Amino acid sequence: MPEKMWAVVKQRPELGASYIEMDVPRLRDDEILVKVKATSICGTDVHIYNWDPWSDSRIGPGRLPQVLGHELAGEIVEVGREVRVLKPGDYVSAETHIPDLQDLQTWVGQMHIGEHMKILGVDMNGCFAEYIAMPAMVAWKNDQSIPYEFASVQEPLGNATYAVLGEDNDVGGRSMVIIGDGPIALFATGVARALGVTSIFVVGMSDFNLELAKQMGADHVLNVFRDTDRVGYVKDHTRGFGADIVLDMAGSAAGIDDGLKMLRKGGRFSAFGIVPDRSVSIDYNASLVFKGAQIVGINGRKMFDTWYRVRNLLSSGRLDISPVITHMFLLEDFEKGFAKLLERPRMAAKVVFFLEQAELEAARQRRGMSADGVRLDVRLPTGEVPRVFHE
Repeated sequence: MPEKMWAVVKQRPELGASYIEMDVPRLRDDEILVKVKATSICGTDVHIYNWDPWSDSRIGPGRLPQVLGHELAGEIVEVGREVRVLKPGDYVSAETHIPDLQDLQTWVGQMHIGEHMKILGVDMNGCFAEYIAMPAMVAWKNDQSIPYEFASVQEPLGNATYAVLGEDNDVGGRSMVIIGDGPIALFATGVARALGVTSIFVVGMSDFNLELAKQMGADHVLNVFRDTDRVGYVKDHTRGFGADIVLDMAGSAAGIDDGLKMLRKGGRFSAFGIVPDRSVSIDYNASLVFKGAQIVGINGRKMFDTWYRVRNLLSSGRLDISPVITHMFLLEDFEKGFAKLLERPRMAAKVVFFLEQAELEAARQRRGMSADGVRLDVRLPTGEVPRVFHE
């Protein structure tokens, strides 16, 4: 084992990060050491990279330096003395919510929302590195058929799957509105299609991402800047009832208001998006009480029911998430990945980093990408606007 490794580290409370050499982490008795094969950027990583007010209050300058990242696929190279089920050579990903065994939620089967749980890459060093030490209890063994670039995004894909399924897993033959067009909303579109949702509406802001939504299986796409009567459109295409299920993946007050109006009586509303100012004004009586709406808060993924379903969807081939992975780079080129996600208009969805050039090239060949890491089949000619619904 080497003593040193390269990692993307947040060193100072300001924009950016550094690619530096540091010590390979030492294992605790209940931990595993994973050699990272692929790791992907999450919206949380972008917040930390920018060092916005959330990062300053949630992490704070006093905890820096810290390795970024929490989405990964890799291979175990060493296990702690108390680890029995896992072994070197196992192909794993990480559930990033690390439960506290003393929490009530842990006792009653809700580990993913524990009162004192910690998060990889937020409360401790993350996985934008050659190696990561993590608790064995949050390791998930991957099916060998799942490629690194897919295995690395199972954490956000799990968010999407939980949002689609809700608590009752009753989605077949239903209609669904997805508010938002970010990577998790796009994943949710594909999951909904694979699980038998028969009419899928995606509401978003980006023509580029709405085109990806169509590739993931959306039946209808609505652009908030052009399609003004979105509620009317959904009702017109659901026989006047409204959608059976609405997922809020954006966290905007206007989107939540639209979504509740689009929801049919007795329908289910999955609340996943984070509202920036933490307050939303809704018509409580009409939107919830008299509508008989079911509201399901989505925080993370069920441990490990959601992971089991995601692995089965990916390994069966019934869910293809290729359109969402728009860019892949080496980890040392991390600045290119963050730049793609920060540029406007945004022309990227999910960005995956690899640690080794040969594995990056093999993944690019699998996904049909150019040498600069761009999906060839989703790059739009200059001035072309994907076809979306217009009034």
